[in-house]
Amino acid sequence: MDKVKIHEGDWVVVCDGRKALILENIGDWKFPNLHTREVKEHEVPSTREQGTDAPGRVQASVGTATSSVEQTDWHRESERVFLEQLAGRLDVAVASGRPTRLIVIAPPRALGTLRQAFSPAVRGAIETEIAHDYVKLPVSEIEKRLFG
Repeated sequence: MDKVKIHEGDWVVVCDGRKALILENIGDWKFPNLHTREVKEHEVPSTREQGTDAPGRVQASVGTATSSVEQTDWHRESERVFLEQLAGRLDVAVASGRPTRLIVIAPPRALGTLRQAFSPAVRGAIETEIAHDYVKLPVSEIEKRLFG
């Protein structure tokens, strides 16, 4: 991966469906220094606590055939809601003028969900998107992987 260029005041958003780190560069482009601004965590209850019904059944309109309906994946739905709330938080921040640029790092599925939830203002502020799962790494390791 090429080195990422980051300026003073830029934000690096590292997230997955359960946790988000919002980091700010308090250094400059030559010597970046990421500082944690916010940490958001989302607890996902177990499946048995989220849904108790068996999957539904559908009967065909012609004939006697029946088939089952796919059960809702409550974990994925919960992660989607968390990522949409994160996108809303970033929209408020970008609209206020702080930050002017974003670097977003998330696993591919989470990145896809975020892309759908981002407002045009946030999309315009995104400098780089990286499809990796760095959220469990310490900030110093994230810096090493981004800036070499």
